[in-house]
Amino acid sequence: MQWLNDVFGVPKPIIAMLHLGALPGDPAYDTASGMRKIVDDARRDLDALQTGGVDAVLISNEFSLPYLTKTEPITAITMARVIGELLDEITVPFGANVLWDGVASIDLAAATGAAFVREIFTGVYASDFGLWDTNVGYSARHRRRVDAGNVRLLFNVVPEATSYVAQRDLASITRSTVFNAKPDALVVSGLTAGAPTDSSALSTVKQNAGEVPVFVNTGMRAETAEQQLAIADGAVVGTALKKDGKFENHPDVNRVTELMAVVKDYRSSLPASAVG
Repeated sequence: MQWLNDVFGVPKPIIAMLHLGALPGDPAYDTASGMRKIVDDARRDLDALQTGGVDAVLISNEFSLPYLTKTEPITAITMARVIGELLDEITVPFGANVLWDGVASIDLAAATGAAFVREIFTGVYASDFGLWDTNVGYSARHRRRVDAGNVRLLFNVVPEATSYVAQRDLASITRSTVFNAKPDALVVSGLTAGAPTDSSALSTVKQNAGEVPVFVNTGMRAETAEQQLAIADGAVVGTALKKDGKFENHPDVNRVTELMAVVKDYRSSLPASAVG
């Protein structure tokens, strides 16, 4: 797990979601306000997250609902424009996530200097977005072709709003994913963004992931941070950091500060070997 310390510099890192508004081509795109509002909102959200003390940010097109499993070029191109405008203001490690397209996420990371991506790289699922197939072998080779070997891949082993097509238990899926696909980390999700991650599922993945780090991917709050970080190696947090804890709102610096205070207090209790 040395790469976690190399990238984040702290134990149990908290990756905050920076949700971009609906983009050109998305059903909810605001043509009147245009790209300027998307960039301005992202800048405001970035400031709130960094001021509140998060360890990293993950920039995603969260409001591109309903999502495509193979995105159109305009999505990653637009996201690259936003990241490019913010790049000089980003003071923490950052990741890129083009929902739900692993190859586009890798491309965006390679183009912008993102340190990691989070996506669905393995498995076949029945989902709200149709039958969802993946090709991890192609994704791994694509990462090599675009010289993105330093971009860490966070695999969502329990994707949101889906059911694994094969009748396999979570422990087996975790073990075979680690063996066959060589993920840099695994993330475990609830039903949707902001929905609690089941602690028993999180424990199952952690117990079967070997040396691969495991992250809570949805639903962690200040009240549950200590319990879930006792199991996981870090967390991705979005909705809990927003005003009133609502998905549709912007980050609230007070909520960010509150959660990070709990996390930092928990870290102070960890043995020196965990901090190293």
